[in-house]
Parts: sequence; C-alpha cells; structure tokens
Amino acid sequence: MRVTSRALRTDVTPSRALSTLAAHARSRGLPPPAMLSGDWFGARAVIAPSLTVSPREFPSSPAEVDAPPEVIGGGWFGSLSYDLADPSGRSGALPASAWGWADHVLRWSASGTCHLESLDGGGPSVSTMESLLASPPAAGAWSAGPLRRPLPSEHRDAVKACVHAIEAGELFQANICCRFTGSFSGSPVALFAAGVSSLAPRRAAFLTGSWGSVVSFSPELFLARHGRSVRSTPIKGTLPRRGPADDGNARLLRQSAKDVAENVMITDLVRNDLGRVCEVGSVKVPSLLEVRPAPGVWHLDSTVTGVLRPEVSDADLLAATFPPGSVTGAPKIRALDLIASLEPSGRGLYTGAIGLLSPVAGLELNVAIRTFEIASGTIALGVGGGITADSDPEAEWQECLHKAAPLEHLLAGPLLGGVEQ
Repeated sequence: MRVTSRALRTDVTPSRALSTLAAHARSRGLPPPAMLSGDWFGARAVIAPSLTVSPREFPSSPAEVDAPPEVIGGGWFGSLSYDLADPSGRSGALPASAWGWADHVLRWSASGTCHLESLDGGGPSVSTMESLLASPPAAGAWSAGPLRRPLPSEHRDAVKACVHAIEAGELFQANICCRFTGSFSGSPVALFAAGVSSLAPRRAAFLTGSWGSVVSFSPELFLARHGRSVRSTPIKGTLPRRGPADDGNARLLRQSAKDVAENVMITDLVRNDLGRVCEVGSVKVPSLLEVRPAPGVWHLDSTVTGVLRPEVSDADLLAATFPPGSVTGAPKIRALDLIASLEPSGRGLYTGAIGLLSPVAGLELNVAIRTFEIASGTIALGVGGGITADSDPEAEWQECLHKAAPLEHLLAGPLLGGVEQ
C-alpha cells in the first residue's frame, strides 16, 4: 500500500473545513465528512472529507504500512456502543458498531499545517482540495428543546443501591449514569463545529450516516495503540470548574480521598485489563493522579502503558479492555450486572468508544462521554460518575449536572445563519 502526504497552502481552521466539506458533499449527493479533533495521533484534527459509515462489526486490523512519523493516511473511522457489553441486551437508537473506510484524509499537524494524505492514491489532487477549502462554508444552525432530565430522586436512589452493594462486599466501585433527552433539528455538523471551537475538548469526534449522528466532546482517551505499544488514560474524579472561583477545586480534587480512591481503583483495573494482552512486566503507570481541566470540570486522570504480545490483534485488545474501566467499575463483570439492574434504560453509544483504525498510524479510541447521540429528531446525552463506599447521593447528582452544563449551554445557543470559525 502506497502512502502519500502533501502539505496544502491553506490556513483554514479544521472546524471551518468541516463545514465547507459538509456543504460540498451535500450539494453533490455524497456522504458527509467525519472528523476527529483535539489530540489524535499527535494531530490537531483529522477529517475524512466524505465517508460512508455503516453498521458493521469492528474491522479486521489492516496490514501495517511504513510511513514517516505523524502521517495517518486514512483508515477505518467508527464507533462501538456500550450496548455490545450490556448484559441486559438493551440497545439504543444508534448502531452497536458502525465503521467507514477512508482512503484519504486531511490532517492538521500540531503546528497547524494542513496535509492531504492518501492510501494508494485515493482522493483529489492538491490543487482541487485547496480550491475546495477556499470555498465559503454554508450557514449552519440547529434547534433543540431543553433536555429532559430524570427525577433527581431516581439517580440518588440508584447511587444509594450501589453504595449498599459496595458495603455488602459485592464490588469496590461502579459507574452509575442517567440519560438526558430532547428534540433536535438542524445541522449536527454545525453543532460539532461550534462545540469544538468553544469547548476545545481533547478527544472530540464526529460521525454521521443515514442512521443518525455522533457528536462527541470527550476529554478521555480509551486506547492508543501505536505499533505494539498501547496506552490508556482513564479519568476518575471530578469537581466543578465554572470560573475563577473554582480554581481552588484543582487542589481540592487532588486532596479528595474519595476521588483519589476512585482513580486508583480504576487505574488498577486498567492495569489488569492490559496485563491480559501485554508482555509480562511491560505494564507501567507513568502518570498517576494528574489534575487536568475539561469543559466545566476538573478531572483526575492516570496513564497506563504496555507492550502487546506479538500475537495480539486489535480485536483481542478490545476483547480484553472493552467497555472502558473508567465507565464501568471494579470488578468489571459485577459492575456491568449492577449497572444493568440500576440504570432504567440502555446507554446506547454513551460510554462506548469512537475513533480511527489506521494501517499507518495504529488505533486510537476515545471514551464516548460528553457525547450527543442524534437520531430521528431526538438527541440524548448520558452523564454519570463513579460511586464508592463514601459517595454522597446528592453530590453525585450535582456532578451529573456539572458535567452536562457546558453541553446543555452549547445546545441552547445555536449560531443561527452562520458557521463557527
């Protein structure tokens, strides 16, 4: 397989490029684009200009291709829903697994240079793409009613039941979530472009098809596999970050016994998951309990690394680690069962994963949190948090509201008649 990467003469931003490419695809009856934004494979953004994303199983790992560092070339963009692991068999409105192959992509390097990259000569010429990106983007807007929330008492009761299960020795921690829903019309592309510009999430992703749209503003890395090296950065531990008055919460979060315990338990779970498929002695924790900002909140995260055994495929890696430990609990199997009994509806894509499998760059997947699921005129947003023995039900409900607030604000304020730059 031949890989090419050519720098383009353009200063267009990734979000503006997405809007322009979406308008171009729509005007010609082509599939819309897909996009990853934030920090993916060392790039600021990756766009597949036109991509058919269809329900299908996780694709087989393509044969690896040598290329210069940072080059991506193309590959499989897609998503895996939490539904795949739900022991109750519930399902959401979006496909449990959906993927699409891109033989060319646009990649914005860390320095901001846009590259047109292709596999086996796929895609347009440099001059054609430069001309297309210079086109004015079409206006985009959306309309959404306020999201309906479950009764706070319902979530508090689920948290109490989870605490009782922990006290009974059934498990150490579980992630208990709820679902906010509402109506949606208009452009999911415009919603994503606006959110990327205003929220600057680290692991944002956009996918769309005849089945609906995924608009993800995730801050969390589930898996990064480059060659045989693998990395996971679970997030556990949260306090509000609504303005300068909350700056002190970064220090309080690191000092919180409850939040630190949450993170350490899940980091140990991720170590065990990766240990099932990595070389003996290779699993390390190079970063533990780092405080990082995210839209509306402070988070604690840790990083676990390892080296995969030679015979382990990407499907094997997922079988050992999916769904992500940070959104399930420990032990994971008991947590999955408890989640199914305490959460009143299926999670759908929420707490699954979204990303790209490239024959050049490897595999990267986010954790599908802070993620809108759009289908058939409806929109859903899942929120939740980790429950330990000393969790306070009211504080857990407030954590859900803090996590949802920036996204609800975004949803309520469309840019009518314009496109976010």
